[in-house]
Amino acid sequence: MERLFGSMAGLLAMVMLLSCLTGCSQAPQEELATQAATEQTQPSQTEPSQTETTTAPSETEQVTEPAQTEPVEPELVPEEQEVLFEYRVLYDINPDLVGWMEIPGTVIDYPVVQSLYQRNFYLRRNFWKVGATCGTLYAREKCDIFLPADNITIYGHNMAAGTMFADLHKYKDPAFWQEHKYIRFDTIYEKHTYEIFSVFVSTADMSIGYPYHMFDVAEDAAEYDAHVQKLRELALYDTGIVPQYGEKMITLSTCDKSIDQGRLVVVARMVE
Repeated sequence: MERLFGSMAGLLAMVMLLSCLTGCSQAPQEELATQAATEQTQPSQTEPSQTETTTAPSETEQVTEPAQTEPVEPELVPEEQEVLFEYRVLYDINPDLVGWMEIPGTVIDYPVVQSLYQRNFYLRRNFWKVGATCGTLYAREKCDIFLPADNITIYGHNMAAGTMFADLHKYKDPAFWQEHKYIRFDTIYEKHTYEIFSVFVSTADMSIGYPYHMFDVAEDAAEYDAHVQKLRELALYDTGIVPQYGEKMITLSTCDKSIDQGRLVVVARMVE
């Protein structure tokens, strides 16, 4: 039975990722601005964008080819933790797997990876590390997935075919949020559900935009509360939900073409 389930999981992943590739006819533009100059000439400390043009992307740190960075020491996971059964096959294929994200009412149902030693590695690579314009959903390299950090930022392309993070744009409509408030984001060790509390549009230009992607661990309750307050101020509509210090968050980021270097951001708090 276990062998059968493992085979089915592997087949499911293959079908899902192949469907991603079929949606890559138009390359998204990830204006992931870097601390150095990017192809979009964006300022330092910006976050990735995911649009649908053929222009090379730019992300928090680099664009076309992921930038080499200083190694980021991973947080050690207790030895007693074991990869959940349903993710073992995928983890064996690619140990960069850190979880799986599913949002009911959207096509978002994908693995999430993280490269700790090379930023933006999965910007233009699929789950098998093969070049693909649709890339793979990936977590910012400095976020601790398993502790977890107070916030985990996850990037995904806004594909013209409607795949990857394109469906996040549905959350601009409060009626859609009302019916689809919850995100399922499992790590490879634990299952979790998150509740969306803020949806906003920002810019990668950090001279005027808010560096939401840089928030990972709050020094204290005041810093946490200030971040939450800013997210609520930026929100397109009031959800009435106010995360409290200690509640973990995930931030989903993709490109938005409504403004220059635009970013659509969806933020949720862990509820279970």
